[in-house]
Amino acid sequence: MAGGVIYKIVPESLWAEARAEGLFRGAAIDLTDGYIHFSTAAQARETADRHFAGQKGLLLVAVEGAALGDALKYEPSRGGDLFPHLYAHLPMGAVLWEKPLPLGPDGRHQFPEMA
Repeated sequence: MAGGVIYKIVPESLWAEARAEGLFRGAAIDLTDGYIHFSTAAQARETADRHFAGQKGLLLVAVEGAALGDALKYEPSRGGDLFPHLYAHLPMGAVLWEKPLPLGPDGRHQFPEMA
């Protein structure tokens, strides 16, 4: 299950810092919890609705899960669903792409095509 594409919703400003440094250490919630929270394609929209509702200036970052090795664990979270958690910093080499996550007319984030 460690393979496949996983997704991180992140503020553009925080991602710009990570890009400059060459790795992503995590957002505040990640630093508090001790791992970087990710979502699968099927989980990303609900994550946006629950944790980022109405927020502007966000990016959706796609990451190759297989590139993260044993530091990536799928663990039960919301409703017992298995979520990808990274117990390490995210190297920029594992990032496939980053795309804006704008708010649509309905106030929900408009997602790009996901794998």
